[in-house]
Amino acid sequence: MPVQDKPRHINDLIHIMDALLAPNGCPWDREQTTQSLAPFAIEEAHELAEAIEGGNSEEIKEELGDLLMQVIFHSALTKNRGEFTLEDVIEGICTKLIRRHPHVFGDVKVKDSDEVLKNWSAIKNQEKSATGKIQKGLGIPLSLPALQRAQKIGDKTKTLKFDWENAPQVLEKVEEELRELKTAMKNNDRQNIEEEIGDLFFSLAQLTRHLKFEAETVARAANRKFEKRFEKLLSLAKDRKLDFQSLPNEEKEKLWEEVKKV
Repeated sequence: MPVQDKPRHINDLIHIMDALLAPNGCPWDREQTTQSLAPFAIEEAHELAEAIEGGNSEEIKEELGDLLMQVIFHSALTKNRGEFTLEDVIEGICTKLIRRHPHVFGDVKVKDSDEVLKNWSAIKNQEKSATGKIQKGLGIPLSLPALQRAQKIGDKTKTLKFDWENAPQVLEKVEEELRELKTAMKNNDRQNIEEEIGDLFFSLAQLTRHLKFEAETVARAANRKFEKRFEKLLSLAKDRKLDFQSLPNEEKEKLWEEVKKV
């Protein structure tokens, strides 16, 4: 085991993981598989994103460690199964990064980040052809959050020259989808309402993309803003000894407007 009073390195983390998976190690860790750990990897990635959005360096550091632990854990399990090791993972990502950055590690010239992304996509397609991998659809993971996936769909179709020219054009599409949603609601057509809401979400994700924001980040920030304001709303009602649930909607709205000004 690593010595407690020395600076820790990644090898120490590997040794800790080996100890946890040893015959006399941790019963819970020894029961895990790459399949059972998959939800934890997703959870840790989301917690890292939340820490980054919060801007707290200590939380970011901690969440990076938790995510790194997932890499170590999965690699230890596959090593024990005789499939691949952490060294194989590192070798693979190093080789991939060098191959996909010929403008840094080769003699390819690029003028901007858009050209970098174009080359990156072309290299990925070459890799898939060389390995015989069959790409389904646009090749965007179904497990991604819906807004993030919608934005990536737009990124992909842009490389195929199927996209709006600018943000105002996308805004027109958003307004069109909103009108169609209003019509569906007026007709009380439940199936069409659901479809039009989906179209509106998708169009808003594309507008966000054209405005150079991340749709998922924007939505998460909006959620946080509402939650904070609502917590203040409940606190304000409590301070004034008001039964929030029984308040008329007009009174709730007045309190809400008051909270928004803080």
